[in-house]
Amino acid sequence: MTTANAASAAAPGTPYGTLPPASPLPQRRPVSLPRLAQMREAGEKIAMLTAYDATFAAVADAAGVECILVGDSLGMVCQGLPSTVGVSLDTMAYHTASVARGLNRVQGTAWLVADLPYGSYAESREQALRSACVLMQAGAHMVKLEGGGWTAPTVQFLVERGIPVCAHLGLTPQTVHALGGYRVQGKDEDAARLLRQQARELQDAGASMLVLEMVPAGLARELTEALPRCHTIGIGAGSGTAGQVLVLHDMLGMNLGRMPRFVHDFMAEAGNVRGAIEAYVAAVKAGRFPDDAVHAW
Repeated sequence: MTTANAASAAAPGTPYGTLPPASPLPQRRPVSLPRLAQMREAGEKIAMLTAYDATFAAVADAAGVECILVGDSLGMVCQGLPSTVGVSLDTMAYHTASVARGLNRVQGTAWLVADLPYGSYAESREQALRSACVLMQAGAHMVKLEGGGWTAPTVQFLVERGIPVCAHLGLTPQTVHALGGYRVQGKDEDAARLLRQQARELQDAGASMLVLEMVPAGLARELTEALPRCHTIGIGAGSGTAGQVLVLHDMLGMNLGRMPRFVHDFMAEAGNVRGAIEAYVAAVKAGRFPDDAVHAW
């Protein structure tokens, strides 16, 4: 057998092999709830991105992303739906399992969050538990649900049963029709007061993360300071949150519609996907992104 043939036999390729058959040992400890708390205590920003498949998840992990969100935004990004409302629990489980396999294939260390989709947790706490179990069994480390007020007892019910929960306030895409469109939330004092109340209730119920979407930067900073046990992750909420999240395709400049104000195209400078994600992580860590004068309200 020639040297080339021997090498080929030792490392067979596949026609669609975008992931390596093996990888070196991870360069960081697996991200966990205690690790995220340590980052918060040290003042280190948390970098989160969405991912919906194995390859992008592996690349995001290698680029230094701490948290990967399998968002129901996949309905719009991957399925071409007009909103997230049409995404099913089965679809979320499929993509969560794909992302988890990608991370496992490359010995990834990112913390994996999966969205509970529309209609999968509103009926009862027991329905929420069943739905959360589906996503956890698919590989999620944490589930995310939208809304405040009525969701707090559901959060407590899940947390008491060992399921970490990320909450979501501000613009909640699953209820965008009730909100009257994709608008900034919490702008007037009554709305801000309600967000403060709901955020405290969610922390008290046991939520350990809270996505704040399209919330005024000043209010988001105030909420972050008021929630020591619940790490705020901003998207269109300014630089004062404990971390940031963007839809992967948006920050790669691949949005098919109008690019939201809170997005920056990191691909334009980097030139390749991994470089763009590394630039995003570095900008979040250094506090360069978001720029409140450009990306916030």
